[in-house]
Amino acid sequence: MEGHGSGVVDHGFDVDGDIAGREAAACVVGPLDELKAGAGEDVPEACIVPLLRVVEAVAVEVKNSQPVGRFVRFDHGIRRTLDPPGDAKGTQQMAHEGGLARAQLALQLDEGIAQRRARGQVARENGSVVFVAPAARGVRFYNRQVTASNQLVTQNIIVRIEAWARELGFSQIGVAGVDLSSAEDGLMQWLAQGFHGDMNYMAAHGTRRARPAELVPGTVSVITARMDYLPRGTAVRSESAGDWQAIEFDRLARPEEGIVSLYARGRDYHKVLRSRLQKLADRMAVELGAFGHRVFTDSAPVLEAELASRSGQGWRGKHTLVLDRAAGSMFFLGEIYVDMALPHSAPVTAHCGSCSACIDVCPTQAIIAPHRLDARRCISYLTIEHAGPIPMELRPLIGNRIYGCDDCQLICPWNKFAQRSALPDFDPRGGMTGQHLTALFGWSETDFLRLTEGSPIRRIGHERWLRNVAVGLGNALRVGLAGSPGNEAIRAALSEHQAHSSDLVREHVAWALAQVDTMAPGEPLPEREPKSQRQTKNLPVNNIDG
Repeated sequence: MEGHGSGVVDHGFDVDGDIAGREAAACVVGPLDELKAGAGEDVPEACIVPLLRVVEAVAVEVKNSQPVGRFVRFDHGIRRTLDPPGDAKGTQQMAHEGGLARAQLALQLDEGIAQRRARGQVARENGSVVFVAPAARGVRFYNRQVTASNQLVTQNIIVRIEAWARELGFSQIGVAGVDLSSAEDGLMQWLAQGFHGDMNYMAAHGTRRARPAELVPGTVSVITARMDYLPRGTAVRSESAGDWQAIEFDRLARPEEGIVSLYARGRDYHKVLRSRLQKLADRMAVELGAFGHRVFTDSAPVLEAELASRSGQGWRGKHTLVLDRAAGSMFFLGEIYVDMALPHSAPVTAHCGSCSACIDVCPTQAIIAPHRLDARRCISYLTIEHAGPIPMELRPLIGNRIYGCDDCQLICPWNKFAQRSALPDFDPRGGMTGQHLTALFGWSETDFLRLTEGSPIRRIGHERWLRNVAVGLGNALRVGLAGSPGNEAIRAALSEHQAHSSDLVREHVAWALAQVDTMAPGEPLPEREPKSQRQTKNLPVNNIDG
């Protein structure tokens, strides 16, 4: 071995002899110039060194002239750290193909990683191993990374990534593996039962959602990121202004006010998270070296909640959303698929206990069982994803919710601990809160495009917006007092759209106008706040598994 600095690796031993006489925990030894093709491939235990970098260069920089160690551990031998094109070739063969006399192994100090002493390995703290491989023509190395394990302490790397993430407004990151096979059966059963409704893209991608390495070839780990989205001015329980959950329930009790889901009142989260995830990946590349990656935010066939729960972001609540004891569920999720091996975050245990508040409060009973959602009944699906007519029997249950629904989150006791966002992006825009339904129904298409620019609402288009608001107006008519000024204003607004060019809008307007006559004389008005909401709004935490 020739390198910069004093003797980094001692050649004076029989490689095959050392491999043959290995302990169960001692995997593969260097130097690679003497390693026979396939040597070590039957190593019985995966002792991988984390964050080993495959470097496509010959020159090796040794920042410290003192020898760091003689033995290096790799997962199932050096040969298996390569992509299939190179997997059938031994390391020495690859070296020759790359124009090198021999493959080289060097040790380079890295301040961020501590290496522990282990049997069969002379180690020194703050050292990391670098495998220097040839830049073979037509051969792609294992995504420029070698797999990771606990032989080196890499938690410091994760801590650094977390710090960079917090600078960008993320509240937590985690790391998951790419084996989601245990989630495939549940996904396929859910699709087979048609619970995805019109979301045909979910069925089109099928199991690719559960196979990150198929979606992005070469993916080894998935970094998950969480970003709180409650607006900065949200009133929390510790403040005199009151409880944000109660405030939102009060909005629902005002039938003439249009309710937009909390997450959609500010800037489009797709734009915010995607941009900041990319910035995080760029920072990692600067600090750790170039690596292959791709960022996602609810924009590709990705099992986001599954990855989040496997990476310690929280557990899956009975409403299917991810819950965290310190943050509730009011957060967005994003992912970075990476071709570097990182230590996986430990998952957390579930803490819903016997609580079923989210199931009980759902206006349309879309949560048909714990952890089982029929999207076809979900108000978020009906007002956002569904493009056609809203089923007649579900329209009265939608109330004044015109874009999305938060009920299952508003009722959740863990959302007492929901956190406010550190970013101004999710502060509500003008027109998204406290607006009368008639004012929102009066938006022309030009108004809609202008007022929803940069908002997630824009994706549903003006036609579906009018459809949703028409349903809200019809429900307001139904619970209002016949002949009252408020009802007359609603009837006038609806009447202006009876000749709308869209069949979809006209049909929902006609339904809405008919609601004024649906209540029998003397029939009591429906309760403005359903009984289940009043009973469970202040559900004590001891009903859950704290």
